[in-house]
Amino acid sequence: MRRLVLSLSVLSLLAACGTPQERCINRNTRDLRTVEKLIPEVQSNLDRGYAYEEYTVTVPVWKTCLVSPATPTGPAVTQSCLEDEVETRTRPVAIDLNAERAKLESLYQKRDQLQREAQSVVAQCKQQYPEG
Repeated sequence: MRRLVLSLSVLSLLAACGTPQERCINRNTRDLRTVEKLIPEVQSNLDRGYAYEEYTVTVPVWKTCLVSPATPTGPAVTQSCLEDEVETRTRPVAIDLNAERAKLESLYQKRDQLQREAQSVVAQCKQQYPEG
């Protein structure tokens, strides 16, 4: 089982430029990889006792702005000006620990189900797209 998870992880890295067999496996095990990424996140939330949420803010930043381009008779003219940039930040948020535990248990069950399904899918992909 561990070998299957490891091979699926490696295949996901190669998916963009992989063989037809690798693309088939990648396409058909996407949900499994997603669940496997969520499990450590939820476990970390439980370990900390809170989660993090991302939010965006607009921050003014001083930049050099072109007032007029260079001409044959003179250099370009620039000045400092404020431009808005969007930043993504994180902040801690309270969670319902019981709901988070239930979510983790549900993710484990879903992972087990998807791993069982992945075994047959991987076998089908290997049969459909044999490699040398």
